Amino acid sequence: MAHDRIRHDSMTPRPTAGQWRAAWSLAPYVWRYKRRVLIAFALLLGAKLANVSVPLVLKEIVDRLEHPDATTLALPLVFIALYGLLRFGNTAFTELRDALFARVLQRAMRGIIHDVFRHLHAQSLRFHLDRRTGGLAVDIERGARSIRFLINFTLFNIGPTLLEILMVAGVLFVKYDPWFGAITLMTLAVYIAFTVLVTNWRLKYRRAMNETDAAANARAVDSLLNYETVKYFNNEDYESERLRNDLRRAEDASVASEVSLAWLNAGQSFIIACGVTAMMGLAARGVADKSMTLGDLVLVNAYLIQLFIPLNFLGTVYREIRNALTDMEKLFGLLHRPPEIVDAPDAETLAITAGEVRFEGVVFAYDPRRPILDDVSFVIPAGRKLAVVGASGAGKSTLSRLLFRFFDVTSGRILIDGQDIRQVTQASLRRHIGMVPQDTVLFNDSLYHNIAYGRVDASREEVVEAARAARLDRFIASLPDGYDTLVGERGLKLSGGEKQRVAIARAILKNPPILVFDEATSSLDSATEQAIGQELARISENRTTLVIAHRLSTVVDADEILVLENGRIVERGDHDALMRRDGRYAAMWRLQLREKKDTAAAA
Repeated sequence: MAHDRIRHDSMTPRPTAGQWRAAWSLAPYVWRYKRRVLIAFALLLGAKLANVSVPLVLKEIVDRLEHPDATTLALPLVFIALYGLLRFGNTAFTELRDALFARVLQRAMRGIIHDVFRHLHAQSLRFHLDRRTGGLAVDIERGARSIRFLINFTLFNIGPTLLEILMVAGVLFVKYDPWFGAITLMTLAVYIAFTVLVTNWRLKYRRAMNETDAAANARAVDSLLNYETVKYFNNEDYESERLRNDLRRAEDASVASEVSLAWLNAGQSFIIACGVTAMMGLAARGVADKSMTLGDLVLVNAYLIQLFIPLNFLGTVYREIRNALTDMEKLFGLLHRPPEIVDAPDAETLAITAGEVRFEGVVFAYDPRRPILDDVSFVIPAGRKLAVVGASGAGKSTLSRLLFRFFDVTSGRILIDGQDIRQVTQASLRRHIGMVPQDTVLFNDSLYHNIAYGRVDASREEVVEAARAARLDRFIASLPDGYDTLVGERGLKLSGGEKQRVAIARAILKNPPILVFDEATSSLDSATEQAIGQELARISENRTTLVIAHRLSTVVDADEILVLENGRIVERGDHDALMRRDGRYAAMWRLQLREKKDTAAAA
């Protein structure tokens, strides 16, 4: 996949529509602070006028001193003072501009990164399942760095440098032989054309370097996130070799980029050298034939220094801007990617009157070639408990994802108190549903933060009470740092059972009218499962509850049990009715009972 993208980029060296769109997308973030921007541009103009005036004053000083006399001795002193003021003015205007624009730059960056972050959270679960976290983090980090560079150097380097060149060319056209201005503009035109052509040519190497570098970073992050799995299978050498191959490809792409950069730098230096030589030769001839003074020669030389040093820098800036556009294209690509799941234009807030949940003829597939649910219909009456059991891959957890509207049903509908969940806002829908997932992932923060995440405005007393209800209080009391204990990345410092109890505490703290337990006790030992099962039964009272379970012993008290097989409901009823039917559920019950007895006998 990466190879295909690299090959495509190498065939399209010109700026893509995505790159131009990324550049234009910056404008609204900067123009929000137009007053500061306009003042900054006024200061920039003042700095450039001062800078262009310096050689003119220097010429007057040299001409006055070339043939000094007592009557005009004071005049050079005036020009010397003016020279110093212009030098200081150039620096002062530039520093004031930078200080004034710093706030604009930081707020623009903050606004863009904030919007990208919110947009990523607005994306569907499918988007995040298909993305690599390491690669995504690299894209965001590079994009943020590119924004800073592009704003700074586009507004305050390329534009001002071109303006200064035009001003200098105008002075040379008016005051001297038109060839001075012509050589200046010709050198500028050839330099820009060469820089653009070669930079576009070498862009494919930069993109290849970025792609391979991102792949290597993603590989490293993915491997470190799965540290335990690597250890379980003794695959450290295998992971190292995979990373070595990625780094080797990144190295080759980086070397190709640096070699092409060397050719670009050499060509730019040759063009500048030709322009400087031609102009100095013209000035020297003018001094020799008395058509120009020594001060004029100094002026031309000063302009050459002022122009061509920044011009050389301009080439570097242009290369970096193209690189920045390449990096920003991915960042703004994320921002411009429409979410798969969006609120309907006329979406209303979900109104909970009783809490009835109804699935009507639900059909769903993550991939059209592999259907997951097929005509699933059931009702969870308000305040009742419904359980769904079945083998792994039957589609049980998909029910909870559809209820939370992480995905939209392919056909059919899901209703809460008669309201189609596609016609209410996602925020109001999820506000009324509590979830205890099968695999609980925690933030790399304190235990208190992770429990309080269920309701971030809860008081400390409410958080402590939720931890007690989830049977976490004794465990927390045994920790040296108590609630301030850090749980590690993804909660790796806690056991599976402890993490699941944190998830239960979150749901208790949220206190929603609808609860979903997706294998909520799957990681707990029998004693803890029984204790927490009693708490779950207590908090489920008078709440609509969907229980997705593998252990049938945890659902015997459900008002109705559905047996899901290959995406279809094959049996339904309460525990006693299903046992009397002696079908799939009864066979699963006997199998689990036998496994429990075997485990007890082995112990």
